[in-house]
Amino acid sequence: MKPNAYAFFQGHIVPLEEANINITTHALHYGTGAFEGIRGNWNEERAITYIFKLRDHYERLINGCKLLMLDIPYSVDELCAITVDLVEKCGYRSDIYIRPLAYKSANQVANLKLHELSSDLCIIIVPFGNYLESDSLRCCTSSWQRTTDTTIPPRFKFTGGYINSVLAKTEAILAGFDEAILLNKDGNVSEGAGENLFMVKKGKLFTPPLIDNLLPGITRGTVIQIAKEELGLEVEEAHINRTELYTADECLLTGTAAHVTAVVELDNRKIGKGLVGPISKSIRELYFEIVKGNHSKYIDWCTPADPIK
Repeated sequence: MKPNAYAFFQGHIVPLEEANINITTHALHYGTGAFEGIRGNWNEERAITYIFKLRDHYERLINGCKLLMLDIPYSVDELCAITVDLVEKCGYRSDIYIRPLAYKSANQVANLKLHELSSDLCIIIVPFGNYLESDSLRCCTSSWQRTTDTTIPPRFKFTGGYINSVLAKTEAILAGFDEAILLNKDGNVSEGAGENLFMVKKGKLFTPPLIDNLLPGITRGTVIQIAKEELGLEVEEAHINRTELYTADECLLTGTAAHVTAVVELDNRKIGKGLVGPISKSIRELYFEIVKGNHSKYIDWCTPADPIK
């Protein structure tokens, strides 16, 4: 079966080239949209795509919609079913990235009143390999601060809010690094431009608390659970300052797109020995077994889709 590009748009699955919006769409001008990034991981042996933590992503999307008054007429169960249908219809036999987007669809460019604007939802799927170009990252501390809950809440994936990440990522790449680490207004480490952060110190795993202005990542929660249950690691949510990262034994970034990726250098200073550390390696290997559907204990985290139907 040859893959085809389809999208869910205005209540129907249509060819991708037909899924177009008007240039006066409110979300285009004001960033009034909430989205998710969901991974579909291709299992070659079983010829099945496993969509990782599909319900968790849609539950977060629905909560984000509440803040932006995005009234979309779909339950979590319905969104999951639509997504599986779309994955199967597209027929990609490779890793994929699923992008649901709820947005203010009204064709109005001079209205800032969310409650007066119509909403809609679309879903697209694209083949997707590695988000980050290396398994061992060189990072820099960004000059851009992470937004706060009282400016643009970072606990949800809002389209307008991602300008913050885009600026930080672009700055890092132009300076010769792989990724940016953002601090919050108090100078504490928040997260990467598109990933949550963990630090290893004396065999213990640390990660910033949500109050330090970070996304409650699906992968973050997964890593916390498997680190405790499968690797026997102690995990603590704690404020982390910039200099603590310089002297950490290991550092890693986690996210749906980025998976689990080690940071070996920050601001031209080696983290630990400047190599992928043993804890980062163990977490990464275990994570990939799980998301590919190869770990029976966690198979309920994976929603199967048959792209050759």
